[in-house]
Amino acid sequence: MDNDALFDLLAQRHGIQPGYHDIWGQYNRLSSKSRYRLLAALGLPVDDELALCDALEAHQQRDWLTPLPPVAVVPQNAVQLVLSLPEAALDRHLEWQLSEESGAQHRDRVPVAQLERLSQRQIDGCTYQRVRLVLPSLPCGYHRLQIDAAHTTLIVVPQSCQALPTGRHWGLAVQLYAVRSATNWGIGDFADLEALVVIAARQGAVTIGLNPLHALFPDQPQRSSPYSPSNRCFVNPLYLAIESIADFAESTTARDMVAAPSVQAELQRLRQTDLVDYAGVARLKYSVLRTLYQHFQNEHLAPNSPRAAAFHAYVHDQGEPLRRQAIFEMLNHWFHSLDPSVSGWHDWLRGFHHPDAEPVAQQAEQQADMVGFFQYLQWQCDLQLSQVAAKAKSCGLHLGLYQDLAVGADSGGGEVWAERDCFALGARIGAPPDDFSPGGQDWGLPPWNPRALYDNAYRPYITILQAVMRHAGVLRIDHVMSLLRLFWIPPGCPATDGAYVHYPLADLLGILALESQRNRCAVIGEDLGTVPDEVRSALGAMGVYSYRPLYFQKRWDTDGHFQAPHEYPEQALVTATTHDLPTLAGFWAERDIDLRDKLNLFPHPEAVTQQRCARAADRRDLLTALQQQGLCPEHVTEATPFSPELMLAIQQFLARSPAQLLMVQLEDVLGQVEQVNMPGTVDEHPNWCRKLDTPIEAWTIRPEFITLGQRLRIERSVKRA
Repeated sequence: MDNDALFDLLAQRHGIQPGYHDIWGQYNRLSSKSRYRLLAALGLPVDDELALCDALEAHQQRDWLTPLPPVAVVPQNAVQLVLSLPEAALDRHLEWQLSEESGAQHRDRVPVAQLERLSQRQIDGCTYQRVRLVLPSLPCGYHRLQIDAAHTTLIVVPQSCQALPTGRHWGLAVQLYAVRSATNWGIGDFADLEALVVIAARQGAVTIGLNPLHALFPDQPQRSSPYSPSNRCFVNPLYLAIESIADFAESTTARDMVAAPSVQAELQRLRQTDLVDYAGVARLKYSVLRTLYQHFQNEHLAPNSPRAAAFHAYVHDQGEPLRRQAIFEMLNHWFHSLDPSVSGWHDWLRGFHHPDAEPVAQQAEQQADMVGFFQYLQWQCDLQLSQVAAKAKSCGLHLGLYQDLAVGADSGGGEVWAERDCFALGARIGAPPDDFSPGGQDWGLPPWNPRALYDNAYRPYITILQAVMRHAGVLRIDHVMSLLRLFWIPPGCPATDGAYVHYPLADLLGILALESQRNRCAVIGEDLGTVPDEVRSALGAMGVYSYRPLYFQKRWDTDGHFQAPHEYPEQALVTATTHDLPTLAGFWAERDIDLRDKLNLFPHPEAVTQQRCARAADRRDLLTALQQQGLCPEHVTEATPFSPELMLAIQQFLARSPAQLLMVQLEDVLGQVEQVNMPGTVDEHPNWCRKLDTPIEAWTIRPEFITLGQRLRIERSVKRA
């Protein structure tokens, strides 16, 4: 077999697609160079032909030579799995033992000859048979099956995710960092969130939608994108409401520290800035948090108080993921203090690159106090989020918090360091070329290695789902197509040279349904862009809700005009806009087009004119759609400045759809023009730091805010055909 054929076969075996169709319908074949580099990113010995042949043979044989797979994800109504046995074993009895997650035990002894035979294969002169083993009915959950010395994780999953409550509901979406208040420290915090929960419930909302709260980089607070986190399993401590921490009330030292005139002056400055000063907020918050932890050590850990016991229980419950993240934070802080250019674990000394390395254990022991500090911060985040969730339940915000899960994690962060063997380091995920990004998109995030994820019984994926659903009633999964495929960009190549790599959709969806049901958390799949039919069909069947922003809801197969409310699907979330799109006011004023033109983000000058013409048509079409519903404000034309009345009409229009959940962006309610994030930019635009113009204390005196709640309560309660 020549090298090209060998590489082709290996690529096929590892789910690397031979090419992709771009938005213009043109087929782009994967180049030999890109294929070579993607295989290398998967850890294959591409420079050694003999080793590569051995790798192919091992890949072809591995599932035959082991009796049980590393993991089996099976539906509750058909608990069965395929075994691989040598022909010599077909005349004996098979003894199996199954340990349920609850501790219940099952065992049986069955003649192998009675099992259904599926296929066979010759390997090194020995014949192997695949047979089907049917197991007794089992509850959904994570179980352990053992046959002789072999064992596997058996994951029994439900038929669908948790459903939203019957009826049509609405919620408010907020970028938490953007909230202004008289008491926060220059960034929205969990005390603000608790206040927002109460306000939203009084308006008739059922949920509060949030940006991802994932842990970022404490020593580089300017790295503020919630979609490029350090670790998706944990929370950014900058959201802590410092004065709500029990140790603050107990510590005279901390209270005196905050009461100092210089600190009070800095707090006022941080509150008054129009953009979140992440460096200033982090400097002030972490200085006080270290004081609080020192108090906790002296007054609770040392005497082993009840609060110390609660902390130890939390640390035990979170287990190895929390331990590794705390060690990562300690090491990154240590290396960053030695060299401020350090941006992640790949900049550390090589001996610290693996979490199980001996130098890591030694440093963790020497800096145990610092490890404990980072565990303490996550404990406080968990306590405050738990309190907000309880408040939501008690005040009638029935779905509580709507959390957001980023598609990946930063290559230098704690998640990749802790699970580095499960990632294809060097490769990055992104998107193929389109009208807005003719060079494709490179998100700079390493993808999971599908085979490594499978070999680890999907443990990292499960851990993330459990973490983000812990205090959520709804979860939005960013770029939900990643459950089937991700666009990988080879090391050292542009995005145009990328390829789609496939993932085990059925297994990942099944686990998602299991955690959704366990946590009573409905799931929204962000299914924008090119979505394969098999993904959309599978998501719908599994009870995942589609994500439908107004700007994209057009009759593309007919006249291209905006869809009427009744044309929206029921199993969906509708919204006017998102964090990556212009606000309603910005859309109307073409602010996004102005900005993209200024930043040279258009592929050619003619594209600007095309976009302006298209936007004028969109304004006309939107007014027509509103008129057809009797909602268009009087005297409004496409040239009229955007107004609160037009905002209310658009939200009311969306509220008439049968979609079960409507999310309203606070930026739209408050009339803000600038959008949260401008895709394709990093430092050129103030992404992820723009504050809301109006402080939370003044929201309820804004007429449009009150009117919004009144209209949506009416519209969402009306039964429509």
